[in-house]
Amino acid sequence: MFYRETVLDNGVTVLTESLDSVRSVALGVWFSVGSRDESPAEAGMSHFMEHMMFKGTPTRSAADISETFDRLGAELNAFTSKEYTCYYSRVIDEHLPTAIELLSDMVCNASLADESCEKERQVVIEEIARMEDTPDDRIHELFAHTLWPKHPIGLPILGGRETVGSFDHGASVAFRTRHYLTGNCVVAAAGSVDHDAVVELVEKYLRLPEGPRSSRPAATSPSTGRLDVITKETEQAHICFGVSCLNARHADRFTLAVIDTVLGGGMSSRLFQEIREKQGLAYAVFSFHALYQDTGQWAIYAGTRPENAEQVVGLIKSEIDKLLDSGLTADELSRAKESIKGHLVLGLESTRNRMTRLGKNAVTNGELLSVDEVVERIDGVDLESSRRVAAEILAGERVLAMIGPYSKADVAHLVG
Repeated sequence: MFYRETVLDNGVTVLTESLDSVRSVALGVWFSVGSRDESPAEAGMSHFMEHMMFKGTPTRSAADISETFDRLGAELNAFTSKEYTCYYSRVIDEHLPTAIELLSDMVCNASLADESCEKERQVVIEEIARMEDTPDDRIHELFAHTLWPKHPIGLPILGGRETVGSFDHGASVAFRTRHYLTGNCVVAAAGSVDHDAVVELVEKYLRLPEGPRSSRPAATSPSTGRLDVITKETEQAHICFGVSCLNARHADRFTLAVIDTVLGGGMSSRLFQEIREKQGLAYAVFSFHALYQDTGQWAIYAGTRPENAEQVVGLIKSEIDKLLDSGLTADELSRAKESIKGHLVLGLESTRNRMTRLGKNAVTNGELLSVDEVVERIDGVDLESSRRVAAEILAGERVLAMIGPYSKADVAHLVG
């Protein structure tokens, strides 16, 4: 096995991958809580908590935390997704004990003081404003909400101004008490690391309240045609067109990755060649998929001048229809598989990427595969399976989200 795993008596999972060729360690403290785990009144709280963990503990100020990592020449950051929150550092191996102690202090003992909450509310509201002024970011949140309109997985990770504006010490403590538990926590490390030493340090410093892994309500996508539009005077129309798809453990996810690569995964993809290279209708056009614990999304994004939006949507549909009618070619299949394998291997030259593979899969109950196992799954994709998976996924109800100078009525005919 390429990694070692220990589940502590209190429920915290520790995963490590040792690499002899480096002197650094990427360390992540992961929690199985994200925006999909929030109530309507808590929308944005997971992300807000990510900010608040950096604002000081009873024994360290926010400046102390920053100065300590700067003194170590270390990287310190965090991120929040729909299903997890991660606090991570990248340090020279000799400084790993300090990194574990400090990250543990942050996530276990953050003061969550009202004064800090008040300041950070304003910071997050500015972050929301920036997202709203960036339509090529906002369109993806709009698409997710259109796909899952009645479930928290469809809500913005940042939350909204009203909910974020209400977050205070009491709300923050209550959220941490419910979610920052040992059963929800995974510590992952990759690089110049000794597994037993990490286990010992985690046992010593990471003193979280004990509790089991939290359950979460299933996310289901309605079966009616959906369209959503934000009417805004923009220089470009921003388009997101797609369907719900597989979950993160589905056996067909490798086949989906191959299809996605052929359709819109790079400069040689069908969408890029047709819409950008041949027609000159977009600067950015690509497809992507995001897989979650019990559902997923597969979508195509394009940005184009408003007068070209109908033509671009038509070309997107045309490329999907061609994929369904004729499938992939043998050359496309081979090229996509080699591309995926190449990006995988290149990405794993980063200790942070290796740590992320461990932590993300463990905290979402995913499947931890070695590089050889992933390559074997990719090599197993063939023309027949690609045709079957494309037909099954693209038979689902299609969703269109747009930001531009239109009303819903103006573009309703583009959904079908």
